[in-house]
Amino acid sequence: MKTNAYMTTLRERLSYWSYFIGQNVYYNITAAFISTYLAMQGINLAKVAVVLLIVKIWDAVNDPIFGYIFDRVKFRNGQKSLPWLRISTALIPVVTILLFSIPSGLSETGKLIWFGVAYVLWDSVYTLTDVPAYAMLNTMTDNLQERNTLLSVNRIFSGGGVLIYGIVLPLLISERVGMSASWAVAVLSIFSALTMVPLSVNCKERNYKIEEEPDSFSPRQMLSYLGKNKYLLIYYGGYCATDALKTSAAVTLFVSFYLFGDALFAIVLNILNMVPGVFAAMLMPAILKRFDKFKTLFWCNIVNILLGFAIYFAGYGNQMLFLVLTCIRTVPMSVVGILAYMFTPDCAEYGEYKSGFSAKGITFAIQTFSVKITGAVSSSLALALLGLFSWISVEAESFEELAALNIQQSAAALNGLWTVYALVPVIGMVISTFFYLGYKLNDKDVQIMAKCNSGEITREEAEKQLSRKY
Repeated sequence: MKTNAYMTTLRERLSYWSYFIGQNVYYNITAAFISTYLAMQGINLAKVAVVLLIVKIWDAVNDPIFGYIFDRVKFRNGQKSLPWLRISTALIPVVTILLFSIPSGLSETGKLIWFGVAYVLWDSVYTLTDVPAYAMLNTMTDNLQERNTLLSVNRIFSGGGVLIYGIVLPLLISERVGMSASWAVAVLSIFSALTMVPLSVNCKERNYKIEEEPDSFSPRQMLSYLGKNKYLLIYYGGYCATDALKTSAAVTLFVSFYLFGDALFAIVLNILNMVPGVFAAMLMPAILKRFDKFKTLFWCNIVNILLGFAIYFAGYGNQMLFLVLTCIRTVPMSVVGILAYMFTPDCAEYGEYKSGFSAKGITFAIQTFSVKITGAVSSSLALALLGLFSWISVEAESFEELAALNIQQSAAALNGLWTVYALVPVIGMVISTFFYLGYKLNDKDVQIMAKCNSGEITREEAEKQLSRKY
């Protein structure tokens, strides 16, 4: 796309992309580090796994409720997403720091209660950072290619957030530095908040007309909309299968410390996982001009499965072979990660085309719900599986303290750790493949639906141009 074809300004785009640096730092602190943090609080892993699942019951209610509210609320200033984003940007650092400040003097029950209450608060606020941010993509521009470009480059900045988390947090709490987890999270939270502020100040919602919003949007309409939006359900069925079993992130620090001898090895893994993603994201706009994005996702997923099995059966004894295979695998894995959230706007257009009314809030709420529920399942599943392999509970504020304790895990526990890290995620990818076989939307048809939804062409004209009957 030429720059003069953009509806958004460069300042808007930079502000939008910057937002996701901080948001992804927050998400990864909680999704990837919470299991390690809780496992170092001296709490029984089985109890932690149960509480993780219990608090996600609120997640099951929270996201659809907010999606419903998001679609109904009409702000007097004519904005749709920005008011929510301003509120969430102020609250998210507070609740994140609270979540990772469990007092060491509390009993096991007290620690679990603190975690449960703080996690529910965090989860509620994070929903406000996520649904409006992605829904805003549809109100910033109605150009499908521009949306794809925004999302492609967005993955570079999102990856930057993941990389910042992946380098800074392990370094701060490692044997070399020894900062407590609470202080390390506070440092990252303040930094992240600063990267999120520009979106609320600089971005505009120009593709949103409040007068075109329905006066009422009943729960029955919401269910009807979801029932007609089959590709939304198919895609996120596959997404959930993959991410619910993505247990590797929850145990990466333990894998580095126990299997490779140093918690700082996690930084090497995080860099290997992220750097190829930056280059893939830079090339993605050009790639998507030539190839349909879903076909690209599908075949990269197949390659991921094959390389995942290779890594598991090769084992962790040969560190160089492990690093080589991991480096190769990060290329298709990065492509899948970049494309992951590009299908929600398409499903929003399809849902409006099929049902006759716009429900972007509930559409993007399904995305947020899927991200958070799978994150909770993967974290609790990782801990539960470690518990089955007789993992010894530890209590330490950092890996410097853990090293000083010199707690030795059994061979069975270490083999279980490798299974959780390398094999379980591959099983999830295999399951997702069967869901993806039912996904039939393509980029060209989505653009036609978008034109019909915006009134540029009639429904009769759209039906003639579509490649198949939907």
